[in-house]
This record gives sequence, C-alpha cells and structure tokens, in this order.
Amino acid sequence: MRMGKRVAVAGSVIALGGFIAGLTPAQAAPSGAQAIKYHFVFDKGTNTNSRLILVKTQPGKPAKKVASWRAGSGVSTDSCKKNKGWLPNGTYEIKRYNTNYNGSLIKGYAFQLSDKRCGNGTLRNELFIHSEMKKDGNAGNTEATRWDGNSDYKSAGCIKLKPSDIRSVYKKAKSVNFPRTLKVVS
Repeated sequence: MRMGKRVAVAGSVIALGGFIAGLTPAQAAPSGAQAIKYHFVFDKGTNTNSRLILVKTQPGKPAKKVASWRAGSGVSTDSCKKNKGWLPNGTYEIKRYNTNYNGSLIKGYAFQLSDKRCGNGTLRNELFIHSEMKKDGNAGNTEATRWDGNSDYKSAGCIKLKPSDIRSVYKKAKSVNFPRTLKVVS
C-alpha cells in the first residue's frame, strides 16, 4: 500500500518538550501536493528511553505530532555496531506491517524496515520495529516472548516497544493508511 509521493524533508525533525519543531510547511509537503501525509520519527534519547512519534504533514500547515510512544534501540549508541547499536540516522522505508510475524527471534507485531548503511559503510539489515511476544501477539513464558520491564527496551539494533504500545502503533498506523517512512534523528 503506497501513499503517493514521498515527502522529502530537508533538515531535521526535532522533538522538543513533546512538540515537533524544525519543519516549515514548505519542507513538509512539495509544492502542489494536496494530500495529508504521515510518517514516523524515531527520536533517539537513550537505548532504553527514546520516542517513536507519528507525525502528520499537510500543505500550508506546520508538522504536527499525532501520537508518541516510549521505545528503545540497541544496547550501544554506536550505530555502526551491527546487532548491537541503535539505528543510524536517516530515512527508512517501512516495507511491511505484520501482526503475526514468525521469525526466529522476532514474533507477533513487527514492522520491517529497509536496510541502511551507517557512517563507516557497515550494512545494517534485518531491522524491525517490534516487541516481545508470541506469534499471535500474546505474552509467552520465554525471555523473547514476555515483557519484563525497562531492560526489555534494549534490542539487537531494532526499535523496540512494550506489547501494548506496539499494538497502539499498529492501530494508529492503520487509521492513517499505514505510513511508509521512518526518519531516525538524534
């Protein structure tokens, strides 16, 4: 499901005090575009306390935060550490939204992201927005399928949310026709 033209954003999106700043209406939508656009922003704070933000852009209006969730990424702030570092800054395509993903480590709600090279050329792949749950979205008994608290925000380099939040992200994404891009900023 594609949402027409992608919005090209020149400059950074910065989350300040719960608001989105840094985008002018001209940057938020190309000239002549009439459609409302949605995308996600991952604003890196710490590996266990960052924000995943749903942003709405509309011609002639400033970008607006629609919703925000606590999220984590990696166990290191070095974005070039494969399977350990948080995601490199930049724009990612959201390739698909799953509610019953059944990978070897990731299960249940999982939104697959495009690959990205970090500053030193290391390819970061197998990237997702996900949680800890069973394939059917319920809690399990193993470490990889149950949420135990703050330490579970750490990941092998993906963006990770608690189960109730990943369900909320999916519900919001579905309500706005599934945004196709994620911008990672720090």
